[in-house]
Amino acid sequence: MQTRSVKGQGSRRYFLTRAVLGGWLAAGVMLPAAAADLLDTVKAHGTLRIGLEGTYPPFNFKDQKTGELAGYDVDVARLLAVRLGLKPVFVTTEWSAILAGLGAGKYDVIVSQVGITAKRQQAFDFSAPYTYSTPQLIVRKNEPANYTSLNELKGKKLGAGQGSVFEQQARAVPGIEVKSYPAAPENLQDLAFGRIDAALNDSLMVAYLLKNSQLPIRAGARVGELTRMGIAFRKGNPKFAAAVDKALADARADGSLKNVSMKWFGIDASRAP
Repeated sequence: MQTRSVKGQGSRRYFLTRAVLGGWLAAGVMLPAAAADLLDTVKAHGTLRIGLEGTYPPFNFKDQKTGELAGYDVDVARLLAVRLGLKPVFVTTEWSAILAGLGAGKYDVIVSQVGITAKRQQAFDFSAPYTYSTPQLIVRKNEPANYTSLNELKGKKLGAGQGSVFEQQARAVPGIEVKSYPAAPENLQDLAFGRIDAALNDSLMVAYLLKNSQLPIRAGARVGELTRMGIAFRKGNPKFAAAVDKALADARADGSLKNVSMKWFGIDASRAP
């Protein structure tokens, strides 16, 4: 699927570290099941609390003109809330703490390009995917090297979002010096100034960057497999899970989800290619 001069963070994208998540599971610490299904709880409150990063255009970010949250995730979250008959309430948080915040009950769902992985599914439930994308390199415009794979970056410095699936992907390749960043601006500025040799992020975000960033950067090669992003929520809520999937299925069937994707990306990223 943040990364502005661009204000976002490298996509979505990110992962709960094995150390933290593995520690929870090894200790037998599971997220407590709610007394009532989450669907009943949010219906009673009339609101859906939505966690997102808020610094990751074109997915979720603050519009500089209005100061309001905007982006693909924001539109999808609003669409979901309306179809559930709820008022959306957005809660912004740093990506590195976003899954922990969900586990602590700070919000009901995360709609912030959370990649669906087997490890995460041990601790959280996910909706059906609402975004499909691939990892992609970003390089300087005057970069003479044409990196076609991560293996060609051995001995080089590669920037990625802290806690992201992209950081995980890069660290899996021995010989790459990986530098992690809490948000995309620092990552891309370091790339532009030559402090790193390349950056790794979401292909959908890269296309947005090329249209909106004034930095001397360009798109590089796509270097990974197709990734699926879903809406994350706490386990033990089957009624809520069914309602979310139905809302997404209905939005896909009537073209609403496609329209949101076309608005931000110019392609339908809500379906697998």
